[in-house]
Amino acid sequence: MAKPEFDLCVIGGGAGGLVVAAGAATLGAKVVLIEKHRLGGDCLYHGCVPSKTLLHSAKVAHLMRGAGRFGLEPCAPPVRLDRVMQRVRAVIKTLEPHDSPERFRALGVEVLLGQGQFTDPRTFTLNRRPITARRFVLATGSRPALPAVTGLEKLTYLTNETVFELKEPVPSLIVLGAGPIGMEMAQAFARLGSQVTVVQRGQRVLPKEDADLADALRQRLATEGVEFLLNHTPLQAGHSDSGIRLQIKAGDGRVKWLEASHLLLATGRRANVENLGLETAGVQVTAGRILTDKRLRTSNKTIYACGDVTGPYPFTHMAEHQAGVVLRNALLRLPAAVEPCVIPWCTFTDPELARVGLSEDEARAQGVSYKAYRFPFAEIDRARAEDETAGFAKVLTTPRGRLLGAMILGPRAGELIHEYSLALSQRLSLSDISGVIHIYPTLAQINRRVADQALKERLTPRAKKWMQRLFGLRGG
Repeated sequence: MAKPEFDLCVIGGGAGGLVVAAGAATLGAKVVLIEKHRLGGDCLYHGCVPSKTLLHSAKVAHLMRGAGRFGLEPCAPPVRLDRVMQRVRAVIKTLEPHDSPERFRALGVEVLLGQGQFTDPRTFTLNRRPITARRFVLATGSRPALPAVTGLEKLTYLTNETVFELKEPVPSLIVLGAGPIGMEMAQAFARLGSQVTVVQRGQRVLPKEDADLADALRQRLATEGVEFLLNHTPLQAGHSDSGIRLQIKAGDGRVKWLEASHLLLATGRRANVENLGLETAGVQVTAGRILTDKRLRTSNKTIYACGDVTGPYPFTHMAEHQAGVVLRNALLRLPAAVEPCVIPWCTFTDPELARVGLSEDEARAQGVSYKAYRFPFAEIDRARAEDETAGFAKVLTTPRGRLLGAMILGPRAGELIHEYSLALSQRLSLSDISGVIHIYPTLAQINRRVADQALKERLTPRAKKWMQRLFGLRGG
């Protein structure tokens, strides 16, 4: 058999594929990177970067309107959505060079653009060129999953791939789906002046999150004018004088029509597994995603996969973590595995909702014995100073105090959750967190304060009496 042309062939130029390609080239491997469109993937052009940029502009507009609560004169800024989206695209432009083909070619990576497929278990063919490698990595990402709604194919609708290209005003918006994308975009457009209605098939928003925190976030968005129609199924869509119309059916069977100028579909993601010749390569696909073991090997042990294409965590930081696992296994032959219990994530609404480890819902479903502790941001001095008191932290532990999971709804929750990620990965207890000095006044004090709740729980009346006897204390 002829010697493979490359050490590593990476298929897909999103977050995961770029980390694998850059890391492998830096280590001295001969690498080819294949991308059918442009490097950077969903995160740079349609996901994390543009959405957080849009959310920040929306928050500034919201703060300007509510400036009275800070002792300043409030004002209602005129919103030019075309200018807001122009800023979104400008931010993307500043980050593009980091993901450019030129940068990767300078690292020694051969970058090829086009759509190819496996023609046998060890060959990927692109534009009639057979590419062989010692190991392959599939990092082809995901795309919006479209709901089965009659007439949808005749409409011009928005997804996360098109919403940031808007230039016209959005007087009213229907959002299908109340997952992270739906919730973030609903709040952003409401704060930018749109009348927003969220339609969700299920009984609650953010169904993968802890019910207490998710419901509190829904109530917060409702106070900002977002209307939620939960337990409603979309049936059919069509054109109307105002733009689009959507027929929905409530859980009790009642049917009604909604009208809006725009429709945004935020009903989940679908892995990009088509037209890659995976069956020819011997790569098994299950439930629409590539099946991998803990080392991220597919059913063809010379082919690895990482990122959204593997599921179930469609996060850029997860793709980057998996890329590191792939590098150690595929290139360095150092056994490494993904550890699912320490994967943090965040929905970047205002307040943010972040989580790592078990939620209370999951603990109940799995029959795990636990104790829950919570503490509100309203009792954190820094949150009061900045008038960001909405939300709370909730922590789950075993009956003996070892951390099981943490959830935070509040300002900068995505930053604050990392302390719990470290604690979980090191199998620490709440007393370990309580014993760490936290700077005053910071929002991070909420992590210590919620940990203190466990210590206070141990000070029962009986324990208090023993303390008094032991140390000769005379209090009441």
